[in-house]
Amino acid sequence: MSEKIFVNLPVGDVKRSTAFYEALGAKKNERFSNETTSGMVISDTIHVMLLSHDRWRDFTTKAIPDAKTSAQVLLCLTMDSREACDAAVAAAVAAGGTADPTPKQDYGFMYGRSYEDPDGHIWEVTWMDLAAMEKAMAGGEPQAD
Repeated sequence: MSEKIFVNLPVGDVKRSTAFYEALGAKKNERFSNETTSGMVISDTIHVMLLSHDRWRDFTTKAIPDAKTSAQVLLCLTMDSREACDAAVAAAVAAGGTADPTPKQDYGFMYGRSYEDPDGHIWEVTWMDLAAMEKAMAGGEPQAD
């Protein structure tokens, strides 16, 4: 079996969060979903488990940070193009998210943007031309445009 990642996120409203991720193209896996949890499939190897705060507390006694005022992780997905990055952010905004909570990045060979889901979790989307990156890095550190 190939390795998979299951990103677990505490959410204030499971239905609202499920609708948000479905609007971005994730598919709900009914096998891993109920009224307190939505198992969302982003790809064959990336899954997001949206957990109500009560369900989250079944896994840890640590406090749930307010993702709108603090950040513990930045999640990043690779895209096929700059345009795909822009389209992902536009889809997130249309679904109720916030565009670019972190600075845009444009190094020529690498382009990145970000969005927040309705609970404040930050997702970065990035595109990279590896051959151009290797060439640029051979000449020193990249400079942002």
